[in-house]
Amino acid sequence: MRMRPKFDPQPELDFPISNLALTQEFYAKYEAISKILDDNPEILALVHGEVAHVLESKTTTSMLRRHRFSSDNVLRILVVQSLEGFSLRQTVVRIDDSPTLRRFTRLHGKPMMDFTTLDKLKNAIGSKTWKAINRRLAKYAVWEEQITGDALRLDTTAVETNIHWPTDSSLLWDCDRVLAGLIQRARKLDAALVGPGRLHRRRAKRTALSITRKAAKRGDTAEALKPLYRDLLGQVEGICEWALRAGEGLGKRSSSQRYGESKCAAAEVLAEEFVYFHELAQRVIDQARRRVLLGESVPNEEKLFSIFEPDTELLKRGKAGKPIEFGHMVQIQQVCEKFITDYEVYEKKPVEHTLLKPALASHRKLFGDLPEQLTADKGYYESMEALKELEKAIDVVSIAKKGKRTVEETERERDPLFREAQAFRAGVEGTISFLKRMLRLARCFNRGWERFVATVGSTVFAHNLLVLARA
Repeated sequence: MRMRPKFDPQPELDFPISNLALTQEFYAKYEAISKILDDNPEILALVHGEVAHVLESKTTTSMLRRHRFSSDNVLRILVVQSLEGFSLRQTVVRIDDSPTLRRFTRLHGKPMMDFTTLDKLKNAIGSKTWKAINRRLAKYAVWEEQITGDALRLDTTAVETNIHWPTDSSLLWDCDRVLAGLIQRARKLDAALVGPGRLHRRRAKRTALSITRKAAKRGDTAEALKPLYRDLLGQVEGICEWALRAGEGLGKRSSSQRYGESKCAAAEVLAEEFVYFHELAQRVIDQARRRVLLGESVPNEEKLFSIFEPDTELLKRGKAGKPIEFGHMVQIQQVCEKFITDYEVYEKKPVEHTLLKPALASHRKLFGDLPEQLTADKGYYESMEALKELEKAIDVVSIAKKGKRTVEETERERDPLFREAQAFRAGVEGTISFLKRMLRLARCFNRGWERFVATVGSTVFAHNLLVLARA
């Protein structure tokens, strides 16, 4: 089998595409980004190492041989997706129909890959690889003297996972319909094992909707919802028992090789899904019973907010428009040229002041020294003693104090250098807004923790390419 090439060895001829100034500006942006990518072959090597052997099936391999997609094509297509804020389907259509984007991605007259192939290739690039890619681009920016490390600003934001608003009734309904779907799949594989029992798929939905409507009525108390919840819990517990028996049976039969080779592989996968979703359903049942029937206050750390994104965390950010968000916290560290020098994604929300030392260590590793100016919001405040310790190594530490201030502390925050640094800090809010609005980072549509972190990394990479292209 021929290995996937890194890049096209012989590019096609380019011709002017438009005399419109707006089109030429659009093309110039991608030309500048193309030059940056060409100047950093290490980035392409990192991508190539991830996607070179990802497609091994006969269908996709023959397609790749016929169309000769290179790793360079893949990287550039993913850059377009992030910069334009497209979905995978939109990306495929827009590139296929745009001479400018075909030129940038170096597809030229070749057929465009389908979005399922693109999805496989995108998911093959892991979060660690995107982290390494961003580090390489940052080193390039320092080497080219396009960024300086004189000033550093930090901020955190919440990136949401793709889940619906979690209520006990909706989570129980999710469990019922997912387990029912698995039982249907198992029945097609081995009807005798699953049994002739009937799946009442609409019953749990009707009960969950009844709870929602009754909860919205004025005057109805939590006590009035308990009979409906008991009915819904009974339905979900029943299908959980059935799913457990079916999963155990499939596991035993697949291990004893009672199925053919293809059926055996399918049975193993299905048995694992039964175990996975059964455990999640048990957690949902437990928290619903404790919260609704027993009246307990379940800590957020013990709650499950989605069976599809079980790592999702409830984040109380204190924002007026959105006091509660469901996702993960991301830290952005940025220099005055708007380049994001580093980022971190946290599975569990940390205390913000503990993030200062790792951020400064990352800055020193990149630039060789600490910044002259460090600024962040009040969330990074620990104590005045900690700030004074920082001021021994950094000229201006612009982090406001929480709570009451003495006269000396008030004078510190009225200092012109402190206020100027706070004005600089506000710029990171604009960057976060751009990442969310224009580059689609407000909500991650990729499922799973690893893909969540990878999505943040690819979005930061696209943002930094744009910053360097405009420099």
